[in-house]
Amino acid sequence: MLKEHESGKKTTDICREHGISQATFYKWQSKYSGLEVNELRRMRELEEENARLKKMYADVSMDNYVLKDLITKKGWGPVTKKN
Repeated sequence: MLKEHESGKKTTDICREHGISQATFYKWQSKYSGLEVNELRRMRELEEENARLKKMYADVSMDNYVLKDLITKKGWGPVTKKN
């Protein structure tokens, strides 16, 4: 779409063809202008990987929190020496 716009096609025509608003078009233009197709593809892959990693971290953090809470409530924590 951005290449079409660079070649001289009107923004309104592009938006109508692709079913997007002009605001969306301009947002994409500010974010993706100047990128080649392979760079854009790599950027999307990295964004997807980042989302997966964030989800994995959130899951592990939640598991850690639940296990710590369980250990504390059951009294299974480390034994401390009394002097």
